[in-house]
Amino acid sequence: MAEDGRVRIEKFNGTDFAWWKMQIEALLGECDLDMVLEEKLDGMDKAAEAIWDSKDKKARGKITLALTRSVEFNIMKETTARGMLTALSNMYEKPSAGNSVFLMRELFMMRMNEGSPDADHINEVNSILSRLSSVGMKFDDDTQAVILLSSLPDSWSGFVTTVTETAGTGNLKFDRIQDSVLGEDIRRRNASGGSTSGLLSVSRGRGNNRNSGSRGKSSSKAGKNVVCWVCKEVGHVKSQCPNRKNEISAVVGNASDDDSDALILSMESYVDSWVMDSGASFHAMHSGEAMVNLKKGDFGKVKLGNGKIFKVTGMGDIDLKTSFGTTWSLQNVRVIPRLKTKLISVGQLDEQGLDVKFGGGKWKVIKGNLVIARGLKRGPLYMVPRE
Repeated sequence: MAEDGRVRIEKFNGTDFAWWKMQIEALLGECDLDMVLEEKLDGMDKAAEAIWDSKDKKARGKITLALTRSVEFNIMKETTARGMLTALSNMYEKPSAGNSVFLMRELFMMRMNEGSPDADHINEVNSILSRLSSVGMKFDDDTQAVILLSSLPDSWSGFVTTVTETAGTGNLKFDRIQDSVLGEDIRRRNASGGSTSGLLSVSRGRGNNRNSGSRGKSSSKAGKNVVCWVCKEVGHVKSQCPNRKNEISAVVGNASDDDSDALILSMESYVDSWVMDSGASFHAMHSGEAMVNLKKGDFGKVKLGNGKIFKVTGMGDIDLKTSFGTTWSLQNVRVIPRLKTKLISVGQLDEQGLDVKFGGGKWKVIKGNLVIARGLKRGPLYMVPRE
């Protein structure tokens, strides 16, 4: 894995060139070196040419470090960063019957596994479509939408029928279908008590009264097949487990009667960056030092996956620096001192009228026709680029 201080990308080994190319171009752009990927202008003065040559040298170094040895030998004769990428494109991006057949087979055999994160599946579909496009095979918007819908598992048949009948023939839009699929995935996971991201799931309510009253009567027939994560018995989820109820009550005490939001953190490894999270009901971070308009007080409880309870000790606003060099303000960010991740709630952004798009290993936040923030997927997480 090539590492550039704060950014890491997989070394290119001859497979999935389109994905690697997107990453290396993003890396060069972040380092302000992407200008050398364009054709060098004639008639530069000495100062401008010196700057160009310096940037080109740095770009060549970053490209070289992002290649495996077997690939690097193929471009040793190239003397410019532009020449290196062009040579790699000619070698690995050139259309061929073999590439097309392999990618088409991969696309049409792709099937989302039951219970797997929908965002990951959409990323895989987008990746293959992008690679097919790079070898000269492009699908119209309607066909891409049909490909995505046909790759969903059997349990999504009702959703597929509803979407196709609502849209009508020839009116399917890939972006719209993609958003609908992600929204349905969130709805299903929230309904089953699971986390949409594996990092943080959120339940909003009035205490732990989950087994009483009409709540117990609303269980569907599908709930009979649910397996509890705590006692491994069939018929209820973790939050309803009688073996867990006493343990939680002992820790929380009278806090179960509060009107506060409860967070259930299922991963405790530290992530020193902001993460886009579709499962969080609000923005959160571990410290309020960088905040403005900080208000300290009791804003609820954080419940870790191991049963530990932490307090939300403050709330304020924070300004993030975007990859565009502009400022992105997040409001009403909760302070959770022992939280090991900094979370941006996709739900909160949606409530503010912002449009959040995921796909192709990237994310972006849109307001009207303006993209106000964007970033890349790092492993399983959609990360906000660091300053």
